[in-house]
Amino acid sequence: MIQLVTDSTCDLPREIIEKYNITVVPLTIHIDGKDYLESKELSPEEFYEKMQRADKLPKTSMPSPAAFAEVFDELSEKGPVLCLTISSGLSGTYNSACLGRDYSKGDVRVIDTLSGSLGLGIQLIEAGELIKQGKGIDEIVDHLKNMAERTKVIILLNTLENIVKGGRLSKFQGSLAKLLDIKVILHGVNGKVEILEKIRGKKKFLKRSIELIGNLKEDFSNTIFGITHINNLKDAEFLKSEIIKKYNPKEVIMNYMGATMGTYAGEEGLIISFY
Repeated sequence: MIQLVTDSTCDLPREIIEKYNITVVPLTIHIDGKDYLESKELSPEEFYEKMQRADKLPKTSMPSPAAFAEVFDELSEKGPVLCLTISSGLSGTYNSACLGRDYSKGDVRVIDTLSGSLGLGIQLIEAGELIKQGKGIDEIVDHLKNMAERTKVIILLNTLENIVKGGRLSKFQGSLAKLLDIKVILHGVNGKVEILEKIRGKKKFLKRSIELIGNLKEDFSNTIFGITHINNLKDAEFLKSEIIKKYNPKEVIMNYMGATMGTYAGEEGLIISFY
């Protein structure tokens, strides 16, 4: 039986992780002078509270190759191991997992999903379903590599505070954006994040996000959407209802955004992912 492994940036609900028997290797969050294992020692709610109080942007560090190798060796006794990670354009986790694979004695395949949050999570669900169908690991790997290139990620920044804290925008520019009520939409491009549009006003911001989805695909009847949010259940629920009403997808999964992706998105940030 193929064993499924990922990192803690997948933002999947606990019941889905258990359903597909996914082993999660956590990243480390550095905040307020302390280190926490993402999803194990720091809940999303606790992270949001600490992030708001912190003067400096939280930092994340990837799991060590040894941490991956230990998991790979343990699981490879049950079968070949398939590991899906956050995009190599956002974190060194993929490279660390590859080193862990090289140190491991088992049959291990590592895939760069070119995504994060539920963009990674949706690919894990696909992998889990293919494993349940009894597909071979080579066939699954080929399918997932194709899926990674076609997974869409849209990031909605309700505030630019974290970009200012991270030094990518001056305090003056950040204050001006706040004064003018400017929101930013980013998207994933070859595993990295780029600015797509800048919009004034919350209503236009959310409406435009829904429109952009329709520009990327026509038939959503077999599509799973993922929506993650930071302290923003209201807007997440709105996006979910609008996506269901306008696109009639197969399923919409909604969850809190973890610390790693939350550091990028900032307070009330949202991420929409689909394949």
